[in-house]
Amino acid sequence: MNSLTVPGGESSAYRLFADNLPARADKVALIDQGAEITYGALADEVDRLAAWLCATGVAPGDRVIVHLRKSIGEVAAMLAAWKVGAVVVNVNTQWTGSQLAYVAGNCRARAAIMDRAALTGPAAQPLPDCVAAILVRNAPAALPPRAAAWETLPPATAPEHVPDPGALAMIVYTSGSTGLPKGVMLSHRNLRVGAIAVSEYLGLAADDRLLSVLPYSFDAGLNQLTTMLWTGGTVVHQPVTMPAEVIRMARDHAVTGIAGVPPLWNLIVRYLMDAPTDLPTLRRITNTGGKIPPNILQAMPGVFPDAKIFLMYGLTEAFRSTYLPPERFARKMGAIGRQIPHAQVFVIRDDGGVAGPGEQGELVHAGPLVSLGYWELPDLTAEKIRVCPALTGMIGDAPVVYSGDLVRVDEDGDLWFVSRKDEMIKTMGFRLSPTEVEDHVSQSGIAGDVVAFAVEDDERGQAVMVAVTLLPGAELDALVRHCRKTMPHYMQPQQFFPWPDRMPRTASGKLDRPAVIRACRETIATAA
Repeated sequence: MNSLTVPGGESSAYRLFADNLPARADKVALIDQGAEITYGALADEVDRLAAWLCATGVAPGDRVIVHLRKSIGEVAAMLAAWKVGAVVVNVNTQWTGSQLAYVAGNCRARAAIMDRAALTGPAAQPLPDCVAAILVRNAPAALPPRAAAWETLPPATAPEHVPDPGALAMIVYTSGSTGLPKGVMLSHRNLRVGAIAVSEYLGLAADDRLLSVLPYSFDAGLNQLTTMLWTGGTVVHQPVTMPAEVIRMARDHAVTGIAGVPPLWNLIVRYLMDAPTDLPTLRRITNTGGKIPPNILQAMPGVFPDAKIFLMYGLTEAFRSTYLPPERFARKMGAIGRQIPHAQVFVIRDDGGVAGPGEQGELVHAGPLVSLGYWELPDLTAEKIRVCPALTGMIGDAPVVYSGDLVRVDEDGDLWFVSRKDEMIKTMGFRLSPTEVEDHVSQSGIAGDVVAFAVEDDERGQAVMVAVTLLPGAELDALVRHCRKTMPHYMQPQQFFPWPDRMPRTASGKLDRPAVIRACRETIATAA
């Protein structure tokens, strides 16, 4: 929805991979636990799958479900779909059979590539009739009529479709925790410019090896793959989020970069504080998907002494957005920084004007990373992506993404996340960010996962509530005393909800805040 041209951005997602051939045919492209594959061998596997897609009648623009665990096969399936001009719909394997069936029907997928468990496992559900062809890895002996076994595909070649750079390349579905999943449409240009931009500010090169923990169904996880394809680097797959395994794989495979979301960094940093590990090849670590608790941020330089720390922010509708350069990390710990290369971000005040230093407002995004909107939801697209009157003098009538996120602009022009607009707490005449409450609770040093929210209250307007996972050996009374000692009276939680184990995560690894808050509200209602 934006015509700004970025050198290298005007091609297909498939070319991110194919342009490495033949010069890097013998270089390792992907590493799984116990297996690896070169760019050349991966091209052969992609051709086998692409030929099958063509034989089943998949045409340019058709949607192809990819429902595979993090693996060489998952990447090959996405590349094969892009080679024939199809649209990739990557559905996380943590999603239920009913969610998979819903997405397949909603996007009217023409084909699906999946593991055996999704077809015949106890949670499997029949895919809608629009899915005319199914390819199964580790296929059972007996297959339904429209299914084929991956292992039986012969060597083959497939013609490459050359799409318009602005054409639809991928649909990324939300988790649907607050309703049915909706699909965000990303173009080939979005994917390529995102890879180029992130590679620029991270300084990625062909000798990099990125550890891939985040799923490819998550835009930040996908960007790890696309940056390595753009630079000709290597991706090391790590499907298990246990911190000991993450660190072992990083050490054993000479990883140069690790990306994570706050709950993962929480676990990894605590693990390394207890078991310091030398990671001599690690050059950079990156965060996305929310704010890291301040006590974990403070510990990061100590457990990663030789790595640059990049704090990043993005949302699927604008793909990638801002970053804080590592040289400003110590001074601005927790900030989300400024716009990444080739992106445009602005802060719009409640009165409609552009916010300046010392002001806050809603973060909006412009430029070639703005997505195509929501799949077959034109009204929602028009609500989320539209012209901003305050910016017409700078960017004309180019549509912008209204993020729904409140940010503050500091005296240097750097941005700080405040809260989701619809999550602000209004109590005793004050407006509170849930993030601010969570930061104070995390500073106690005895809290793991923390979620703050509000409930209606006759005296206060709204009362502050906190769900918390206490660290081993910690007591709730100690946390209550910490909050009373360090927090202003209006911010102090009126009730704590101790969580018995780690809180639920979304498929991308972020805290499933709606699920946590919903469970706490049910507890309140039951006790009433």
